[in-house]
Amino acid sequence: MDALTSYPECTALHSQSKNATKTLNRGIAEFIVMATDTEPLEIILHLPLLCEDKNVPYVFVRSKQALGRACGVSRPVIATSVTIKEGSQLKPQIQSTQMAIERLLV
Repeated sequence: MDALTSYPECTALHSQSKNATKTLNRGIAEFIVMATDTEPLEIILHLPLLCEDKNVPYVFVRSKQALGRACGVSRPVIATSVTIKEGSQLKPQIQSTQMAIERLLV
């Protein structure tokens, strides 16, 4: 969660399930973060399958409120995707976060 707060200036955080799905389908998502307290959970259940299909790492966090704060908004966020803008200086940090998420999945 702390990593997300440092990303907005050089990356794009695409909040909510619809936008996360769009970035996955377009092939520009670096990784996906989803909240486990989403009601109903079925809203985001397609995202892990899509991530597996597109080889994009994903992780679940406990609170949609905390995810929203990490994304820099005051509203709860159920899912977000991180994409890299061209010329971003945070690419190494994002890649290390991706590797950490992939290690969690193994």
